Amino acid sequence: MKNSSRGGDLKRLALSVMAASAVTILPTHVSAQESLNLYNWGDYINPEVLTRFTAETGIEVTLDTYGSNEEMLAKLQAGAKGYDIIFPSVHMQDVMAHLGMLEKTDINQYTGFSHVDPAFLTATTDPKGEYCLPYAWGSVGIVYNKKLAGKVTSWKDFFALTEKGQKVTMLDDMRETLGVGLIMNGNSVNSTDPDELKAAAAFLEPYKQGIAAFTYDSIPMVQSGDIAAAHWYVGAMMYVTQAPDTLDYVIPAEGATKYQENMCVLKTAPNKENAIRFLEFFTQPEIAALNTAQQMNGTANKDAIELLPDALKNNPNVNPAADTMSRLQMFTDLGKGLRLYDRVWTRFKTSQ
Repeated sequence: MKNSSRGGDLKRLALSVMAASAVTILPTHVSAQESLNLYNWGDYINPEVLTRFTAETGIEVTLDTYGSNEEMLAKLQAGAKGYDIIFPSVHMQDVMAHLGMLEKTDINQYTGFSHVDPAFLTATTDPKGEYCLPYAWGSVGIVYNKKLAGKVTSWKDFFALTEKGQKVTMLDDMRETLGVGLIMNGNSVNSTDPDELKAAAAFLEPYKQGIAAFTYDSIPMVQSGDIAAAHWYVGAMMYVTQAPDTLDYVIPAEGATKYQENMCVLKTAPNKENAIRFLEFFTQPEIAALNTAQQMNGTANKDAIELLPDALKNNPNVNPAADTMSRLQMFTDLGKGLRLYDRVWTRFKTSQ
């Protein structure tokens, strides 16, 4: 929710749900002895998880939200204070680790860590789980309006819509969007080869006229029929289940990216003990399952999967088969190679 779910519409949804659940949401944070301040993706945590944590511990939880890894990092580097826990994607966790921003929690020594699938210890800076708790994962594929788009199974189908005069949107995310071009050319989404990146942009170029926007706020447009399809996160399944006759989500046949978010404690956290208590609380399979059942993304807690409703546990988009998983690629920290993406992305977006 990368939900996975991201974007402004999801931020608004998260805020309204959180308010209804009596969880305090404040634009700024004041440190208190029994408080915990989270900074998370737009709607990437079930409000009931937070109310249960407060009921069990007496620790009051506040939540602020962000729409991208870059937004989160920029705010922290600009001097934002008071946050205890953040939820970076794995490649951003590695970036923040190199910047010395993360606290060593030794969460891997906690008994509940045994519920975590070792396959999700994917951060190169934290291969044992000494710093962060693997949290959630999902794919980034296509959500579409069936009444406009018909059946969509691939990126080929997605781009063909633009050739038929239909409108689509893609994420305002250079790595995700250029990643589609890389995938379609048979290249790694972590390529730093200048020619491969230029070719990725060149693949996308002919379809730009049909791309209505590069945005995170695509769901309302797909729901209303203003666009036929959107490049978006598996968290779209929340909306698909509400309108199955109109909406659907697919992991494209050619492959896609996948994201994994981890739960990390900041070195500057004012409430480190409370933050570690929250990580320990979240290792419980029933709590991880509670979050996943509402968020409709994947979980890193292997014992939580059996607690999910069958409709979710057996959903091929949420828990894909092995052959689908083999076609999903996850971003890594590119270091200085990211500058090349910046240049190619800027040139692509500003070209006529």
